[in-house]
Amino acid sequence: MSGPRRRYNHPLAFTLLDAALLLMVLIWGSNFTVVKLALRDFPEVAFNAMRMITSAIVFLGVIAYSRGRPVSPSRADWLRLVILGVIGTFLYQFLFVGGLKRTSAGNGSLIVGTSPILIALLSSLAGHERVPPRRWFGVVLAFAGLYFVVGHRADWSAESLLGDGMLIASMLFWATYSVAAQPLLKRHSPLIVTGLSFSIGAGLYVLFTAPWLVAIDWRSISGMSWVLMFFSAVLALNLSYVIWYTGLQKLGGTRTSIYSYLTPIVALIVAATWLGEPITANQLVGAAAILTGLAVTRFT
Repeated sequence: MSGPRRRYNHPLAFTLLDAALLLMVLIWGSNFTVVKLALRDFPEVAFNAMRMITSAIVFLGVIAYSRGRPVSPSRADWLRLVILGVIGTFLYQFLFVGGLKRTSAGNGSLIVGTSPILIALLSSLAGHERVPPRRWFGVVLAFAGLYFVVGHRADWSAESLLGDGMLIASMLFWATYSVAAQPLLKRHSPLIVTGLSFSIGAGLYVLFTAPWLVAIDWRSISGMSWVLMFFSAVLALNLSYVIWYTGLQKLGGTRTSIYSYLTPIVALIVAATWLGEPITANQLVGAAAILTGLAVTRFT
């Protein structure tokens, strides 16, 4: 494992993993608009439950089809997988979708964009990696750019306060989840860690929300909303989670999470294209700062 890790960590190398992480950013940036559109007639609990069930089925199916030998995590590893499922799937997804429904896209992008700083801080405190000062400079520069991208247009009104709080909590769980997964990734593949922990969390979510699910009028949900749900499940959860975990395994938490700063840029472009929202000069300046911060953090 040491050989591949050195290859991926070479400062000037741009690899297929970097391309995959950029694809992940494209999917997650588009997912803001996808979720907002689907939630127009898809109740948030039902939307989350259906996409998590879909993703869990895909994960377990791929694991069953692709593994060359039986998966045999130790008892301690199973306990860690359960904890990851609770933190990174059940709690994170519950708070993320609920928060995004209640607040603006600007607030959501700004809050979600803080995850690289939280992950870098927790990774350093946990001793998983040392973050040199030049990378911290890149993190801070990118965060400053993030404010220019969405901070000037963010809606800080009272009605969005609950949604903002839910999203802040979701980012704390996401950062903890990303850091806590790294020891498991030394013993198991990203597919196994992602698929098993996600399926555990999805099962808990469905059990917890069952009383609401049985009362929903499923016939009132449009066909397009079902299509958007499927897109969000297979691409934003299945594919992107595996890419994320692979990045954590090969690049570490700080270098992988810095790509999250690109998500608000993509979100703005998609919103401008699909919803006709204008892109301001402040946002262009912020985008340049984010790209510079990403380059400093990834390639130094």
